[in-house]
Amino acid sequence: MSKEPVTACALIIGNEILSGRTQDVNLAFLGRRLNEVGIRLMEARIIPDVEAVIVAAVNEVRRRFDYVFTTGGIGPTHDDITAASIAKAFGVSLVLNPEAHARLQAHYGPGELNEARLRMAHAPEGAVLIDNPISIAPGFQMENVFVMAGIPTIMQAMFEGIVHRLAGGVPLRARSFTLDMPEGAIARELGQLQEKYSDVEIGSYPFSRQGRFGTRLVLRTTDEERLAAAARDLDGIVARLGGSGTWDPDPACPPAGQSA
Repeated sequence: MSKEPVTACALIIGNEILSGRTQDVNLAFLGRRLNEVGIRLMEARIIPDVEAVIVAAVNEVRRRFDYVFTTGGIGPTHDDITAASIAKAFGVSLVLNPEAHARLQAHYGPGELNEARLRMAHAPEGAVLIDNPISIAPGFQMENVFVMAGIPTIMQAMFEGIVHRLAGGVPLRARSFTLDMPEGAIARELGQLQEKYSDVEIGSYPFSRQGRFGTRLVLRTTDEERLAAAARDLDGIVARLGGSGTWDPDPACPPAGQSA
């Protein structure tokens, strides 16, 4: 386990996401699962099915982050261009992968492996396959870039199949507090708390329920002791301001307690 932060970027590929016709749910899954194995998802982009854009994005982020995860664009249709774009980004040929070909041949009946489906057996030269236990057609890995399907159930199954390949660091721990006060009423004190705990990320997220404003406060860090100390200080701030609220259940971290 690395003591240094291990970072990742997600590239969500697909015109259907950008148009609003399809709602992405893969990003939330990746963010949660990566944190569980000690990898911090630092950036996410939604990009179109355009070769030049995919190539440029992949080449930029694979040099900036420890891991890159792409979703979408590896199906059988003409607009599924992710595999070819990844090959171009790495400067290699897109080839018929023998193992992927064999898997598809075994899956489809005689005469069913048509030209369109055969597209899914192609991968960049030198790629390592990612298993697809749901619909067989595999994803693939090129160095630190993991290329997976866009269908959430398939993407999630693919991820679980490659998680053992990932070397993570210390997971972020989080505690969240739902406060019955608008964030403007606690903003100054939150700023002071952040200065005191510069190693703890403190996020403030306002909401409105039944015409009343409240604030959800989230504390994040890899250090359990510092997280607990910041949570105790936040309890004290809320008590002094005459507010109230609750610490939300977190299976990774027991609640810090109730505010006054």
